[in-house]
Order: sequence, then structure tokens, then C-alpha cells
Amino acid sequence: MPPKIVFGNADIEGASRWGWFIGHFVTPTDDPRSTSDLEVKWGVHPAGEGRSQWGMNAQATTLSILIKGRFRVQFPDREVVLSREGDYALWSPGVSHCWLAEEDSTILSVRWPSQPGDTVAMSTQSQVNEENL
Repeated sequence: MPPKIVFGNADIEGASRWGWFIGHFVTPTDDPRSTSDLEVKWGVHPAGEGRSQWGMNAQATTLSILIKGRFRVQFPDREVVLSREGDYALWSPGVSHCWLAEEDSTILSVRWPSQPGDTVAMSTQSQVNEENL
């Protein structure tokens, strides 16, 4: 029988999965953190760290909330700067994005649903623009 109460440290448990610690990828599958309903990430990013390669999720909606720092999320048609604790960005499936930590930042991200292979890397900005037309 799986445990009904689970506790730990998101930073430690997500270290081997780029910060993601709840989702379909958690094993064993009877662990309460293993779910296809959602994914949760505790992202700790030093100033200057970013993902310059554009990516998107085909099926999942994403919510990223600033815990501390200053964090820029770039979308094809706008930039969103998270600068106050609690600032957030939410985007729908099919919306491409990349990001940059402007200061040492901690971000809590929730993505739903949690589907294997849902994240798609985009190689160029022109490919992003073509995909979002």
C-alpha cells in the first residue's frame, strides 16, 4: 500500500530531473508523487542562467511563480518579467517560450497534465513563429 503522507525536499528530490519532483516520471508508480495529473518543479537559477533554446508543450498548460529574484520569460509576442515575490506567468499548450534569470531566482512551476514526450524543443525563432501561426 502506498504511503498516504510523503515529505521531503523539492530541491534535493528534483536535482536529477532539472528541478521536477512530481509527475509521471517519478518511480515507483505507487509513490503519491507519481502522477499524470500534473508536474511540479522547484527551480533554483543563478543570475545569468537561462534557456535560450525555445521550447513548448503540446498538451500541457504551465504556471511559473516567482518565489525570489528576477526572472524573464520570453514568448513569441511578448516578454514577461517576474520581479516581485508572487509574480507569475501562465501559458497554454502550444505557446513557445525561453527564459533568463536576471538575478539569483527561485521559481515554482506547475504543469498539467504530466505527459511523457510533451516538451518539444524548437531550434530557431523562425520555427517558433511558424509553429504559433
